[in-house]
Amino acid sequence: MTEELPTRDRLIQAATRLFRQRGYDGTGLTEILTEAGVPKGSLYHHFPDGKADLACAAADWTASEIIRVIDDSFRTAPDWRHGVTTFCYKMAKLFDILDSADACPIFGLLFEGPDHDRFRTQAERSFDRIIAAAARYGQALGMAPDTAQDAAETFIIGFQGCWTLARTRRKSDILRSLPSRLYGAPSQ
Repeated sequence: MTEELPTRDRLIQAATRLFRQRGYDGTGLTEILTEAGVPKGSLYHHFPDGKADLACAAADWTASEIIRVIDDSFRTAPDWRHGVTTFCYKMAKLFDILDSADACPIFGLLFEGPDHDRFRTQAERSFDRIIAAAARYGQALGMAPDTAQDAAETFIIGFQGCWTLARTRRKSDILRSLPSRLYGAPSQ
């Protein structure tokens, strides 16, 4: 028997799934509450500003999950390219599991919401956390701080574009091709 997630976590994960599938405007509070299996009062207890607070929490949770994949990908990587390659393959597998129907879970929900400044700030904070996580691995692999920051930004910019193109084409291979597109063919 598995232990049930706390109410706050169930709300965040349900909102993340629904926002990713339907967008911010296409997802109603009733759908989130039903998916999470919680009463309306629980939403406002944990998220006083309702759906907007929940969207920011969903973006933060998603950034943490992406950082977890970065950690798994780079922790034992012998070099930057191997870390990027492992990350891209892991995300391609996730893309396939999601059946390529979902938008980027951060971009897709935070640029559609009504509170543009707040959501843009949250998106920036989420992407900055992801880039910083990758840059830390670049430094650990011997890159100078500025070089690691540039490499991490380029990698995440490329990944974001690949995710969008993969979604458009409904093919995850574009994600697996990112390392070669960024760094050339691997040396033999």
